[in-house]
Amino acid sequence: MTPNGPTSGTSRPTGGPGGGPMRSFLQDRSVTGRRLSRATLRRILAFARPYRRHLVSLVLLLSCSAAAGAVTPLLFRRIIDDGIATGDRGLVLVLAGVAVGLALLAALLSLAERWVAALVGEGLIVDLRTAVFDHVQRMPLAFFARARTGALVQRLNGDVLGAQQAFTATLQAVVSNGLTVVFTLAAMLVMSWRLTLLALVLVPAFVLPARWFGRRLAELTRTTYELNAEVGQTMNERFNVAGAQLAKVFGDPDRESAAYSEQVRELRDVGVRRAVHATWFRVGLTTLASVAIALVYGVGGVQAIAGELTVGTLVALTAYLGRLYAPLAALSNVQVDVMTALVSFERVLEVLDLQPALVEADDPVDLRTAVRDRGARIELDGVTFRYPGADEVSLASLESVAAPRTDPEQDTLRDVSFAVPSGAMVALVGASGAGKTTISMLVSRLYDPTSGSVRIAGVDLRQVSFASLRRTVGVVSQDAHLFHDTVAANLRLARADATDHDLEEALRAANLWPLVAAMPDGLETVVGDRGYRLSGGERQRLAIARVLLKGPDVVVLDEATAHLDSGSEAAVQAALDVALEGRTALVIAHRLSTVRHADRIVVLDEGCVVEQGTHAELLAAGGRYAALHQAQFAADPTA
Repeated sequence: MTPNGPTSGTSRPTGGPGGGPMRSFLQDRSVTGRRLSRATLRRILAFARPYRRHLVSLVLLLSCSAAAGAVTPLLFRRIIDDGIATGDRGLVLVLAGVAVGLALLAALLSLAERWVAALVGEGLIVDLRTAVFDHVQRMPLAFFARARTGALVQRLNGDVLGAQQAFTATLQAVVSNGLTVVFTLAAMLVMSWRLTLLALVLVPAFVLPARWFGRRLAELTRTTYELNAEVGQTMNERFNVAGAQLAKVFGDPDRESAAYSEQVRELRDVGVRRAVHATWFRVGLTTLASVAIALVYGVGGVQAIAGELTVGTLVALTAYLGRLYAPLAALSNVQVDVMTALVSFERVLEVLDLQPALVEADDPVDLRTAVRDRGARIELDGVTFRYPGADEVSLASLESVAAPRTDPEQDTLRDVSFAVPSGAMVALVGASGAGKTTISMLVSRLYDPTSGSVRIAGVDLRQVSFASLRRTVGVVSQDAHLFHDTVAANLRLARADATDHDLEEALRAANLWPLVAAMPDGLETVVGDRGYRLSGGERQRLAIARVLLKGPDVVVLDEATAHLDSGSEAAVQAALDVALEGRTALVIAHRLSTVRHADRIVVLDEGCVVEQGTHAELLAAGGRYAALHQAQFAADPTA
């Protein structure tokens, strides 16, 4: 695993659903080598606009704090020259009391600064996380098929927190240290311009190294984020129920641990390099500051002996040097912090800039109204479809890759046309990879066709509102997904305002209420990660209950009984009979016995419609369907 270069061998291609090929990325330094543009900086500043009053308050507080700090060495000068040198105890005590007051004022100002900075920083975190979450959840299914979950989580957590630093610690440090340098140089020039110029001779030695260290640390930070995303992805995949089960059945714990250890060791190595670079930078700046102070003491001491300046002035100047070089060192370090913070911001903006491949029409049609007026007829008219490539729907950095592969593009569907009359059931059959699941995704508009149109109630789905489409079309897939939440919460995904009585009725219709009622917590029973506390048949029936609660006009069944035993299949089939009653149904089936009573059967082969008709008609025709039927019957006579 090499974060900044190509992986060994070839990249891993990713197949699209239904067998459609999807182009993949190869790693490329174009991701980690980008520089921030002015447009990006302007957008970053736009995030600060809602907090401009807080930021103005913060700058004023920092200005007062810097001014108060600049007065302290002047008090020391007067204590030495006008108090100690003349033996005026009263003046010494008064000035010492003023110094104490300034220290207390500085402490109060520091508390106020931190409070205002926290208001801005925490508010910005909320804004960024909300914006990224809202944008990502609106992305099409193709985006999630390619993006690593760990990388997305890293954008919402690590990168957002890194971006927040630009408006809190980084901004605070830049303004505070900048004002401190200005006030300090002004006071030093007034007291001794010669010693001030001597002190400034070493300033380039503070600033120039920051450019190289800033670029290097920004690259290392970017690499750290990418490696963290990979580590997070590994844990996401291995620590969910399905991943843990797969690893236990097929995996080798020692091999898994070794692979994970290699990932975290690489992350450790990058962290060590970051720490060493930062330490070299800090040690170098500290050494230069010490040299400068020694020079001023030497030259200024000779001038004090010669009577060219007072001892109080020399002490004040060296005190000011401590206030000058520390902020200069911090400002040089801030260049590093700014770069790393802006890198995080760029990674957040990268997600926000990715435009969804599926967009709602400017003046969308309410599909429910169209269905009430004209019925829920489904039509596919000359549909051709190719799964989108990675460069069309994904981000290179979310895959740790950047250069698109040039795999041959292949259409998953080619000129597919058929209709499902309102209230009828049409079955899609064919070999694996024929395009059945792809059609189901087009009908629920998880994808748009490359050419041709998919219509319900005579309306092209690209013209309907997303909300009305969700209310109109319900889907039950062969792997019903449930969130790690209660039975009630999983059902209310379909209808948030459903009462417990509504949930019970849906569960009764799905033949699942006796099971739920017998659970200790009933509807409040937690189903576990992906619903793994339930059996496969129980998950399917819960998914059917969810569709029944939704009450759609169109139901899409994607091999909903494909992996169930005969007992579970009978229970699920009984629930499906209720779910399909009076609704337009598009059913994908592997077992032909489950669709022999369909109003019409559409046979697909390699993305094309090769036959249509009833079960009896297709058997009599002796074509592709008859061959599939014969093959299944020979393999399983009970079919």
